[in-house]
Amino acid sequence: MGRGAALQGPVRIDVAGWLLAVLLPVVLWHHTVAQVAAAWHFEWRYLLTGWMPWVLMLLGLAAFVPVILDRIRDPGRRFYGSARAAWFGWSITLYLLGFGLATQVAQIQSGFSQL
Repeated sequence: MGRGAALQGPVRIDVAGWLLAVLLPVVLWHHTVAQVAAAWHFEWRYLLTGWMPWVLMLLGLAAFVPVILDRIRDPGRRFYGSARAAWFGWSITLYLLGFGLATQVAQIQSGFSQL
């Protein structure tokens, strides 16, 4: 694939999946993030419990960028695809851990707002 060529096949699917993974937490938990941000204070417990889910998801999204970039590279190049599986594994693991924690934070936050 040369420079300026349109994204094709698996690369389009990867980019579309990455964009969906970016938008999904925004759609699901924008209210929860706003509540956590409104209660901002500099304490390690707050930072760890309130923001860790989104940090993990961001790290997972960042770990998927090398996967997309490797797919764009010329398959005939040296080391093509050599580290893609490791980056893919880290990206999925971190994102799912963050997603699970974000679900719990949202449930806890909704419980506090009902009091």
